[in-house]
Amino acid sequence: MRVALHSEIREGAIDLYRERHLRIPDDLVAVFGRLGIHDWTIWRSGRRLFHLVDCDDWDAAYAALPQEPADQAWQRDIGRFVELFRDADGAEGADPLELMWDLAAQRDGGR
Repeated sequence: MRVALHSEIREGAIDLYRERHLRIPDDLVAVFGRLGIHDWTIWRSGRRLFHLVDCDDWDAAYAALPQEPADQAWQRDIGRFVELFRDADGAEGADPLELMWDLAAQRDGGR
């Protein structure tokens, strides 16, 4: 499955956020693999970040991440630069964004 997420960088933190993402910790990469997160890309527009996550089960992975020491350490570090996550309606929250259209799904007979 693929999910999209939206977060915002704190004012003035773009360069530090970018620097931290040149290479995330290897133990966190291993946790992602164990939890079924196969790929995670992030795009930026101003202070807005858009994440695309390819995973087996986002809800299960997202629920398990806070118990992982590697993610706890990462959140302590990267959390200094992230202001908040927003849901599909723009409210604060980490629920995935609403999928509006998918070319591949349309070609394959879906919506």
